[in-house]
Amino acid sequence: MDTDRVKRVSSVSIFLLLASVLVAGLSACNGQGDALPTAFLAPTRVAYGVPQATVPLATQFQYLPTVFTCSDQLSFVEDLTIPDGSQAAPGETLDKQWLVGNSGTCDWDSRYRLRLNGGDALGAPIEQALYPARAGSQAVIRIAFIAPATPGRYRSAWQAYDSRGFPFGDLIFIEVVVLP
Repeated sequence: MDTDRVKRVSSVSIFLLLASVLVAGLSACNGQGDALPTAFLAPTRVAYGVPQATVPLATQFQYLPTVFTCSDQLSFVEDLTIPDGSQAAPGETLDKQWLVGNSGTCDWDSRYRLRLNGGDALGAPIEQALYPARAGSQAVIRIAFIAPATPGRYRSAWQAYDSRGFPFGDLIFIEVVVLP
């Protein structure tokens, strides 16, 4: 092989190696919070019509993480049903609905949960899916409760949790007075 052809093959091999590393790095990134590769290629000079690197290969590609994050936020807007202090009969089914806003920058998906934060569960499962909502939109959260058999004032508070299990946003709650 002549020297010019070896130089061309070496330069093409270096380019293909760098391109494959970049493509592999990009394909490894798959969603929110993942690091994305940022490539910096060293300046080149042209010799014999083929670009030639001016620095060693080991310094031509650097991986610098760029982290894209979003913020979770739930804002209480209003009670759509059963205002605080409503009266209920013992054992009555209570269809509670809240209007909330996804005031954060993350979209809520099936990994987001709503959990009992305090008070009585009032017959509802203590964890359930948070209604999916895009960032900046509003959603209706609905839970079916059962009024206790014993008269008194009852309050059940609920909190949103992100896909990693961290709580966020305003608490939402139901407060009822069970009559004798």
